[in-house]
Amino acid sequence: MSHLQNLLLDTLLGTKHVDGAALIKLQEQSLCVASPGFSVMPSDVQTLVNGFAKNPLRTRREGLYFKEKDYKCVRADDYSLYAKSENTGVVVVKTQLYLLVATYTEGMYPSVCVEATEKLGEYLRRKGN
Repeated sequence: MSHLQNLLLDTLLGTKHVDGAALIKLQEQSLCVASPGFSVMPSDVQTLVNGFAKNPLRTRREGLYFKEKDYKCVRADDYSLYAKSENTGVVVVKTQLYLLVATYTEGMYPSVCVEATEKLGEYLRRKGN
């Protein structure tokens, strides 16, 4: 298991409020590492990359289509995208090299998912990733 996968498992899934997590390489626009059982299709990678490439206000208005589900965007800026659909959601944090993706499901606290994902994103930014 790689250091990056250990980070995902320990800092995100370890909270018990993150259902699945992945790191996407920005430059290659490809999946780098993901938690077990969490797959991110190339079309989903492109959706997330485009979410940051577009004007964040446009992303906020249009929402996201991720893993065959429409999500209403509740935050969109240069470094973070938060979107929800009923009792599930996706949190995406941008660093220099990666998009960090985390999802939560019913029964999990979105605020814990957001906090853990943002903290890991900040850690990666400080490391130059």
